[in-house]
Amino acid sequence: MGEFEPEQRRYLEGFASGLQAARVAGGLAAAGAGPAAAAPPPTGPDAIHASAQERVLAAGGKLADQEKWKRAEHPFEAHARLKREAEAGQAPKPEDNFRWRYHGLFWVAPTQTSYMCRLRLPNGILNHWQFAGLADLAERHGGGYSHVTTRAILQVREIAPEHCPALLEGLADLGLCARGSGADNIRNVTGSPTAGIDGQELLDTRPLARAWHHHILNDRSLYGLPRKFNVAFDGGGIVPVLEETNDIGFQAVRVGEGGGVAPGLWMRLVLGGITGHRDIARNTGIVCAPGDCVAVADAIVRVFIESGDRTNRAKARLKYVLDDWGFDKFLTAVEAKLGRALPRVAAEHVAPRASTDRFAHLGVHAQAQPGLNWIGVVLPVGKLTADQMRGLAAIAREIGDGDIRLTVWQNLLLSGVPDIRVGEAEARLVALGLSARATSIRAGLVACTGATGCKFAAAHTKEDALAIADHVEAAGLALDGPVNIHLTGCHHSCAQHYIGDIGLIGAKVPVNQDGDTVPGYDIVVGGGFAEAARIGRELWTGIRAEEAPARVEALLGAYLAHRLSPAEGFQAFTERLGIEALGRLAAAPALEAAA
Repeated sequence: MGEFEPEQRRYLEGFASGLQAARVAGGLAAAGAGPAAAAPPPTGPDAIHASAQERVLAAGGKLADQEKWKRAEHPFEAHARLKREAEAGQAPKPEDNFRWRYHGLFWVAPTQTSYMCRLRLPNGILNHWQFAGLADLAERHGGGYSHVTTRAILQVREIAPEHCPALLEGLADLGLCARGSGADNIRNVTGSPTAGIDGQELLDTRPLARAWHHHILNDRSLYGLPRKFNVAFDGGGIVPVLEETNDIGFQAVRVGEGGGVAPGLWMRLVLGGITGHRDIARNTGIVCAPGDCVAVADAIVRVFIESGDRTNRAKARLKYVLDDWGFDKFLTAVEAKLGRALPRVAAEHVAPRASTDRFAHLGVHAQAQPGLNWIGVVLPVGKLTADQMRGLAAIAREIGDGDIRLTVWQNLLLSGVPDIRVGEAEARLVALGLSARATSIRAGLVACTGATGCKFAAAHTKEDALAIADHVEAAGLALDGPVNIHLTGCHHSCAQHYIGDIGLIGAKVPVNQDGDTVPGYDIVVGGGFAEAARIGRELWTGIRAEEAPARVEALLGAYLAHRLSPAEGFQAFTERLGIEALGRLAAAPALEAAA
């Protein structure tokens, strides 16, 4: 007999996997034997995941559909089928829509009958020729534009199935990749956007982000987690990287005398951030040397792989293991996995983190290198056309140091611009329809893709965000500091609405007794990040999208009229006033304006 066809092999592998799982669960006995025969332990790079799944089955649990799909056919082993079906123009089945996300491809129908491709960019940095090359790929294979996301990466959208293989191969030709950027994997590794050029920073995060990035790419056992996983490195610079919103955050800190470790630079470990579930990462008390971060992160992820929930997707993130076990039990398991104890330092021996600057990701700022500057470019809720991308690449190549630095604030920085050429760079930005200058509203305006390109979203967040900015600016409110406004379309909270001064989450608002709805938002206030990290509190629910600009105007008007002084920020104002009082103060003007 000849070799089995690929479809036959997949069938037999799935049958064997099911047979083994049934034996583990005691459902089948070996021929001629009484008790069920013990199945051999799983082997290979996916053994840690298969063992976790089989423990669930042996205990009588039921795997989530996504776990079954991983068992039936590993996404990395389906690349040939992905390519064959894509080239034939086929839309993916639900299980393949999940699998193809391991390759960075997301089928986004029905909002757009096409794929979106999400990249991996460690520390959010790429060079000018990669950026220009990506513009060409977006134009040739996609909709001719890209989006900067809140994980400091780029997405290309409106990719017809038959263009997917060429796009992925084009990324590889540029030295870029999308591997593991979606589904149950460790997502893009974020780091301080001003790493290596920031006079305030304690540590350049670029080597750490790259080391972790390549560690993930080269170890298949780190793919197929219970759910997605986020890791960030904060170097103590002036632009926040939002590490407190990640499952794992490493914060550069200075430890003084008497802390039980050698005084100097250490990385503090925080765990369990997931703002969509209303939680900020908490300080574990653990510190590690910068060179140990990859090993510590690896051990944490492996404990999560073994202990995360594979039956209930809503409870499958690291936060819920920590809630169930407690930090002490979890960290003990991490240390056992690592093979050594990790040092702990009391908070009083750690120097406070330096203050961040909400405007530092925009405009012109002097670098640590004398005579050079970074320029933060304003992007309208993260969108760039292919022509703008090529123009920015040319500025970076001809005036700057050649780097394009993406930020979690959906914009980018051009670094290494000499003092004498700053004006030239700004003029060229204007010629591209862009700017380095932003109002206090647009400086902190963040929005996910929304209903225009995401089937989960209940509102058109990017369009509504721009409408809010236009409305507030037209109202002439004289804000003297940045106010962060985050719009997210659904409970996935891609725009992290809970950490905005004002956060809006998409909602279907009922309009009659027949159950008809229109796009709208629930609104929270008082969130924060970095040194003011806090989850916002709900203020209003069921606000129609067209009413949102007036509601935001009313909130900001109340703040300007009733704050104690310009030094009182919006978060402190909402905390002092309280939700009920703020609701009363802002409701009447908002309703009058909407009418």
